[in-house]
Amino acid sequence: MLFQKRKARLAAQTREAAVTSYSALDRRAPVSELAKELLRKAFPDHWSFLLGEIALYSLVVLVLTGSYLTLYFEPSMSQSTYHGAFHPLDGLVMTDAYASTLDISFDVRGGLLIRQMHHWAALVFVAALGVHMLRVFFTGAFRRPREFNWMIGVTLFLLALLEGFAGYSLPDDLLSGTGLRTANTIVLSIPVVGTYLSYFLWGGSFPGHILISRLYTVHVLFVPGILIALLGAHLVMVVYLKHTHWSGRGKTNRNAVGQPMFPQFTAKSTGLFLMVSGVVAWLGAVAQINPVWDYGPYVADQASTDAQPDWYVGFLEGALRLMPPWETNVAGHTIMWNVFLPAVVLPGVLFLVLYLYPYFEKWVTGDLMEHHLCDRPRDRPTRTGLGVAAIVFYAVLLVAGGNDVVAAVFEVSVEALTWIFRIAVIVGPILAFLITKRFCLALQAHDRELLEEGEETGRISQNVYGGIGESHRPLGTEQRYRLLVRDVPAPLEHPGERAPRRQRLRAALSAWYYRDRVDMPATAEERLQISGRTMDPVAGAGHAGEEETP
Repeated sequence: MLFQKRKARLAAQTREAAVTSYSALDRRAPVSELAKELLRKAFPDHWSFLLGEIALYSLVVLVLTGSYLTLYFEPSMSQSTYHGAFHPLDGLVMTDAYASTLDISFDVRGGLLIRQMHHWAALVFVAALGVHMLRVFFTGAFRRPREFNWMIGVTLFLLALLEGFAGYSLPDDLLSGTGLRTANTIVLSIPVVGTYLSYFLWGGSFPGHILISRLYTVHVLFVPGILIALLGAHLVMVVYLKHTHWSGRGKTNRNAVGQPMFPQFTAKSTGLFLMVSGVVAWLGAVAQINPVWDYGPYVADQASTDAQPDWYVGFLEGALRLMPPWETNVAGHTIMWNVFLPAVVLPGVLFLVLYLYPYFEKWVTGDLMEHHLCDRPRDRPTRTGLGVAAIVFYAVLLVAGGNDVVAAVFEVSVEALTWIFRIAVIVGPILAFLITKRFCLALQAHDRELLEEGEETGRISQNVYGGIGESHRPLGTEQRYRLLVRDVPAPLEHPGERAPRRQRLRAALSAWYYRDRVDMPATAEERLQISGRTMDPVAGAGHAGEEETP
């Protein structure tokens, strides 16, 4: 009895302290307003929207493991003789950066596990970002009013590549040193300013003596700070603009339907964080990655065999290997087109296309309305074809980055393999585009057949005349809704031959984008309902901020 009274008194005191603390904080900050907005926020319930959360939680693992590693890593290129736990390298002269990496791997308790978790988390982070961007692209979630948030996402991806390269280079082993030599060559290939830029970054001729310390500052301070700031802005924009959603009953272009934050989304998100952390920890424990002790310390006159960068920058290596040896001498200066074009111009053009694509598609479509319904990729065959073509282009360059390894494994000529990849990097994306577009149109035709005939039941029957056929049943309301409610713009009308060239080009591109399509059979009443569900939220005043949280 006495114990129960003490327990009740302690619970009351705890509640009183919590209420007092909350009231004090609420008087000084808009806590209640923020909590109210978050609790009434509708969070998406489709699995594809969790890809961005995987990137977020892998970044959390990166920050935690990276903070631990900074306690023991020495970002210095000063040299000393190694006398650590790894006896095969005992007595070898190496930089403090490489020696501290060995100490983390063999002398620090749990150091190798944390280091490998950090590397695996970096790979998961970049991969999740890339797949998340593909999801946004293929579903049209980059359209108005989310163009700016798309640009933030592209910037996050670019910074993730820079962060990964900086972290990959810090151990100063022979493999990462080979990558830094390639980076130095890329910088030197920039016309006019390349030499000056190389001397500034490396502090003199390669390999210099200050690059590791500068990369360390970039890796643990500058880029993470910008990453976290942009990620915060990205999440604020997601909350403000609401999420997109797939078409379905009750889901229109004027609302945001999903699960409430508590308890559904909170439980799901917490479970996903634990899963991501667990998988990364398991990989760090059982899957060896980047064994720097096998490569040895970096020496400027040596290069690692089978040197391959991490997959996210492997396409640059492939582009360098496929580029013909073109050089031009101008006024005593050599322009290395074989390095400058594939390693500087190509990535610059690729990211410029990513930044500008939402505005390009809006210009081609002539569409100024807001979009909150996701596109099914099959309903936008040209956009889907372009996305698949870009993936094939990247994949060919990635495989070409290991053409020497492929040639050794399959016992083929490196020169012949290089020419095969040179042809594939041009022909492959074109074929991928054509095949993907035809496949999307075939899926549209299948959807039309389902709407007209219904879905097959698997029951075979024979009529009185001996004919054999399979019975069909009408589609369910939910499935019929999903197939019919889609927003596919019609091509712009041709302005005439006397119109300005810019308008004629826009009409031609619009026809190329939206001419090929399969119209769905719908009654006049259904078409009226479809137009209402895909109406511009701005036109439907009072509905733009509507939310439903079932």
